[in-house]
Amino acid sequence: MYICTMDTDKILEINKALANSTRLNILKWLKDPDANFPPHIELGHFNFGVCGQLIQDKSGLSQPTISHFLSTMHKAGLLIPTRHGKWTYFRRNEEVIKKYTKELATNL
Repeated sequence: MYICTMDTDKILEINKALANSTRLNILKWLKDPDANFPPHIELGHFNFGVCGQLIQDKSGLSQPTISHFLSTMHKAGLLIPTRHGKWTYFRRNEEVIKKYTKELATNL
């Protein structure tokens, strides 16, 4: 018997965060940042994630819109932000994504 690892409210919060094509694309882009974003000049790597400015540039949306999208995804547990100076970098929270997809595959 499978034991639920994620409560219903959390599943619904993640569903709401992913119920937008741009937010879903952001999660897809962050799965392979080397293929989807130009190199980070400041850091030279994506170990801390992708700079929010690069995500905004790729999406073509305004800064307030992308900021809201990234905040929504962070609150849902899908993204991990890391601050470096004046920039915030975002990476996927693979642990939460794995629990979420397992929960859906098992119980839906």
